[in-house]
Amino acid sequence: MGHMAKNKFHDGPGPSQRQLRVGELIRRSLSEVLARGDVHDPDLNRMSITVGEVCTSPDLRIATAYVLPLGGQGQDEVLKLLARNKGELRRAVSKKLALKFAPDLRFQLDETFDRMDDTRRMLNQDDVRRDTDA
Repeated sequence: MGHMAKNKFHDGPGPSQRQLRVGELIRRSLSEVLARGDVHDPDLNRMSITVGEVCTSPDLRIATAYVLPLGGQGQDEVLKLLARNKGELRRAVSKKLALKFAPDLRFQLDETFDRMDDTRRMLNQDDVRRDTDA
């Protein structure tokens, strides 16, 4: 299949298939944990948070989640709340994932989300609804 397209954010070779796969698994389980309110923090649970992408380090020990509060409101608060609950989020995610070790979660605002076209945003909303109904 030839070489994978380079990730536009990094120089050098893009992330490996394994990194991409694990990143996507983490993204899904983190979204689920946040949607279900598995973390016992009422401040965090009243916010609706979209996890746009998760990038893992090559050794999979660090996972950076790019997040955005629904409607883009309260971005600083979201990062603070996620950081405050990092330990519990990390445990909840690794319980679901059965990785050898729980990656250290880092949170950043998802800047690409603003530029994301509406079609994809609508698709994401449908996915989110399907996941929460399941």
